[in-house]
Amino acid sequence: MHVLYVMPRKSRIDAPGALQHIIIRGIEKKKIFLDQFDRENFIKRFGSILTETSTPCFAWVLMPNHSHLLLMTGLVPIATIMRRLLTGYAQAFNRRHNRHGHLFQNRYKSILCQENPYLLELVRYIHLNPLRARMVKSLENLKSYSYSGHAVIMGKLAYQWQDSNYVLSFFGKTKSLSRRNYLKFIAEGADQGRRDDLAGGGLIRSSGGWSEVKSNRLQQMETQGDERILGNGEFVARVLKSANEELEQRTHLKGQGFTLDVLLSRVATHYKIKAEDVKRKTKNRAVVKARSVFCYLAVRDLLVTGTEVARKLHLTQPAVSKALSRGELIARSEDVKKILFKSYYFMNVP
Repeated sequence: MHVLYVMPRKSRIDAPGALQHIIIRGIEKKKIFLDQFDRENFIKRFGSILTETSTPCFAWVLMPNHSHLLLMTGLVPIATIMRRLLTGYAQAFNRRHNRHGHLFQNRYKSILCQENPYLLELVRYIHLNPLRARMVKSLENLKSYSYSGHAVIMGKLAYQWQDSNYVLSFFGKTKSLSRRNYLKFIAEGADQGRRDDLAGGGLIRSSGGWSEVKSNRLQQMETQGDERILGNGEFVARVLKSANEELEQRTHLKGQGFTLDVLLSRVATHYKIKAEDVKRKTKNRAVVKARSVFCYLAVRDLLVTGTEVARKLHLTQPAVSKALSRGELIARSEDVKKILFKSYYFMNVP
């Protein structure tokens, strides 16, 4: 008997190394970019945040009333990156255009994607947006569209924060050959039109399209679908299992009273310094190490936002991002989680 599980919209799923297709829309389908200044302001903010957080970007496009981004989660959660980007841009947009209220639709859409086989399909789908919308007349004109990652891959624009080399690596060993094959790949998808399996569709998307759903039904196979995930049934099940386990672990930590203050105290004790020292501006090695580990564990294990951590330590958001990156390396090399969380987590998780 065929069993179908379709989950309602829930909290976003994220993890280091996760490929994320993000769709931003203007409220009531209104424009979010009114002129060149707006678009360049968005790109500048976007690039700056990606650089600060070492977040890979493989594709992106700005359209008048929406935008697509294809990112891979690094050390900083995608939710933190998007909050910084959208809040900062919306405030600047409202000031410049003398307007008030929300600029973006209530929630941006984020879809966790199975890299193989969807990475290249998503790159193509995202970069063909201006052609589908008839904002450019041809594939040749698309190369010169300045508000898309396609122009970067084709060498017409240079943004260091976009990882065009990774995309090109799938198409050949030399840059010239890769670009020719990439362009051929793009051209082959020019007539595909809207792809609901890549940007919407819940179960259909998660299962890899209607053909896969029908095939599974004929074989009486279980199909697990989730609107937050793009991938086959096995991938969806694996991601959901991992996300549920992680949520249970973090909920347990908070339920046991493991607060930011508790974490700060434990980190300070571990590195033989005072808790207040962690907040001091100093290059003392033990303090820098403690601060880095604290930032990493607070964001990754306690689900505290970078903004809250920055406020706690009297740091800027970029400083927290850098400390978080250092903290992950330290935490892994020293295995500090077992030491700092042992009585709250490793020994007590049911």
